[in-house]
Amino acid sequence: MSVKEIIQTTERTGARVSGPVPLPTRINRYTVLRSPHIDKKSREQFEIRVHKRLLEIDMPTPETIDALMKLQLPAGVDVEIKM
Repeated sequence: MSVKEIIQTTERTGARVSGPVPLPTRINRYTVLRSPHIDKKSREQFEIRVHKRLLEIDMPTPETIDALMKLQLPAGVDVEIKM
């Protein structure tokens, strides 16, 4: 959903977009004991998944960079710009 917004914004400013290329999902798993005293065999598992996408923008204009900086994205979505 956020990727579509970014692609539409860059195409509106005249830049070409390659992607999105899905990168490997990073999974952090945490195991905790359910009981603080006994029952070592009873455990609960949690995981956090981080999904990443790669967008390559060809021939970005100053308007493109300004539009990407001003883009309002949901919480948890980060945009990293490398030149």
